[in-house]
Amino acid sequence: MNITRKSFLSLAGAAALALGMGIAPASAQEVTLSLHQFLPAQANVPRLVLDVWADNVEKDSGGRIKVDRYPSMQLGGTPPELMDQAIDGVADVVWTVVGYTPGRYPSTEVFELPFMMTDARAASRAYWEMFETHMKDTEFKDVHILGTWVHGPGMIHANREVKVPADMEGLKIRGGSRLINNYLSELGATPVGMPVPAVSEGLSKGVIDGTTIPWEVTSALKVPELVKNHTEFEGKALYVLTFVLAMNKDRYEALPDDLKKVIDDNSGVEFSVFAGGTQADSDGPAREAAVALGNNIVTVPEEDAKAWREAAQPVYDAWIADMETKGIDGQALIDEATMLMEKYSQ
Repeated sequence: MNITRKSFLSLAGAAALALGMGIAPASAQEVTLSLHQFLPAQANVPRLVLDVWADNVEKDSGGRIKVDRYPSMQLGGTPPELMDQAIDGVADVVWTVVGYTPGRYPSTEVFELPFMMTDARAASRAYWEMFETHMKDTEFKDVHILGTWVHGPGMIHANREVKVPADMEGLKIRGGSRLINNYLSELGATPVGMPVPAVSEGLSKGVIDGTTIPWEVTSALKVPELVKNHTEFEGKALYVLTFVLAMNKDRYEALPDDLKKVIDDNSGVEFSVFAGGTQADSDGPAREAAVALGNNIVTVPEEDAKAWREAAQPVYDAWIADMETKGIDGQALIDEATMLMEKYSQ
C-alpha cells in the first residue's frame, strides 16, 4: 500500500490529536488494585507500612498503578476470610495475620512459639528466607506473597497485675494465635479467640480480662485506658504473630512485565524487614502513652522469665508432634529459625 507524504502527515496528526485527548497507547496500561485489611486507616500498620507500600507502587509505576485502600474490612467479610479473599480475587491485595486461619499455614507458626524472638527485623528477614525455602511453593502456592514479617515483642495487658505464671490463673485472655492460646491454657488462663478489632469492646464489656498484643497496637485500641496493668519481658519476647501481604496470583500474573517489576521492587525481603521494624519502632511511643497515664508496667527480668519459659515446653512438644503428622520436621524448623534470627541479629 502506497502512503503519500500528505496522508502520512494526516495520520501523524490524528495520532497526536488522540494523545492530546488522553487516548493512551496500549503500553501505558492503567491498573487499579484493591488493598483490603482489618485495621482502621489511622492505625500504625496501615499508615506507616501499607500506605508507604501503596504510595511507592503508585509513584514507581508513573501513575499506571493505582492502589485503592479499604481499611476496617470495608469490602466485607471477617479478618479470618482475608486470605481466601486474596485467593478468590475478592480483593487484589490483603494484609492479614496468618494465625487467623489456625493450622492452615503451619510452617509460619515456628515464629509464633513462645520465647522465640528477640528482634523483629531479624525475625522478619528469617521469616522471608524460610518462606522462600519452605512455604512459597507449598503452603502459599495459591497466592503471590509480597511480604512476610512479625511485630515487636508481644506482651500481656490485664485488669490485674501479672508478675509470675501463677498470676495468670483464671484470667480470660485474648490470644492472637492458636499457639499463644495453647500457652495461655498451660498458664492456667482461659484463652479467648477474637480478632484485634474486637479487643476494645471485649475489654470494656468484661468479656475478657486482658489481651496479648504488642505495645504498638495498644493506642489504636485504647487498651491503656481500658486496663492499667502491662507485663513485658526482657530478652526473648513472650510471643509474636506472623503477617503476610498477599496478592491474588492471577492478578499479578496478568500484569505487564514492567509493572510486575514495580511490584517486585517494592516487595520481598527488604520490604518485610522494613515492615517488621516499623511495627517494632512504634512500640516505644505507645508505651510512653501508658506511662503518661500512670499505668503499672511490670518488666520481667530475663532470669525471672525461666519459669515462664519452662511453662512453654509442652507447647513446643505438642507443636513438634503436630508438625510430624503433617510431614513437617518441626524441630528442624525451630533450629533453622533460631539460627537465622541469631545470624541476622548480629
